[in-house]
Amino acid sequence: MARVVVTGKIPSGGLERLKAEHEVTAWEKDDAISRAELLTMVAGADAIVSLLTEKIDDELLDAAGPQLKSVSNVAVGYNNIDVPACEKRGVLVTNTPGVLTEATADIAMALILMSTRRLAEGERVIRKQEPWQWGMFYMLGMGLQGRQLGIVGMGQIGIATARRAKAFGMNIAYTRRSPLEDNVVKELDAKYMSMDELIESSDVISLHCPYSPATHHLISENQFARMKKTAFLINTARGPIVHEQALVDALKSGEIAGAGLDVFENEPAVNPGLLELDNAVLIPHLGSATVETRAAMADIAATNALAILAGAQAPNLVTS
Repeated sequence: MARVVVTGKIPSGGLERLKAEHEVTAWEKDDAISRAELLTMVAGADAIVSLLTEKIDDELLDAAGPQLKSVSNVAVGYNNIDVPACEKRGVLVTNTPGVLTEATADIAMALILMSTRRLAEGERVIRKQEPWQWGMFYMLGMGLQGRQLGIVGMGQIGIATARRAKAFGMNIAYTRRSPLEDNVVKELDAKYMSMDELIESSDVISLHCPYSPATHHLISENQFARMKKTAFLINTARGPIVHEQALVDALKSGEIAGAGLDVFENEPAVNPGLLELDNAVLIPHLGSATVETRAAMADIAATNALAILAGAQAPNLVTS
């Protein structure tokens, strides 16, 4: 029987599967675990099931010890994990791809609608009981029909977002390292563009690329300067892909029309400048936050951990 450490609260299904086969130590408080508590808890672990809020680095791997076999991240992204440090120690890393696709695409589409139609701004008017009256020019937004959605990183979530946008009458442009398969291009009537072309021509730009050193501050001053003044930026990927202060400056100056953010550069902290802006829609990393999706994520992470502990091939290996 191995020792499994779960670094935060996860849905009961995945947790019970782990407990049925191994000794499990789980952090089950609502508050996030502190670093000191985490380092103590992982000591002697054979497997770690981690949340994206926990940093898995040399310090933590050393605290766990040489018997550690795997880190199973309950997320698609794994920028919280120092993968080379794990590889150096022979620790396998897994993630939970695929299962978040539809839920995250729903949030991306919701942010597009909230931003372009000023829905959050309007909702604040009602809640604050500010005076208002219907008028021909009151709180006008931008319609989506015939507008171009530019998708940066056309993977599964990007494609699912494009399908939703297509149903709203948007034209689809995309950029990624290689062109899409012909059947997807035909279904979406999607146009491949360079990053510069997409930035300059899109009415809404939605980010769906993974975070890495190569995509750190991918969207910054230069990109905002080339975007249409009527354009909107949507980010449901990872916060540091966008230079947050540059975004604040672009929104304040009117360099772009608005933004919808589910992720932040230093979350849970949010740049104070964003909080002051009516043209920024801000939600607290809700991309995968459905009961069904979170349960599936926990189950997949448990499957990955159990497979490795049993000496089998994990279905979702990040490392080899």
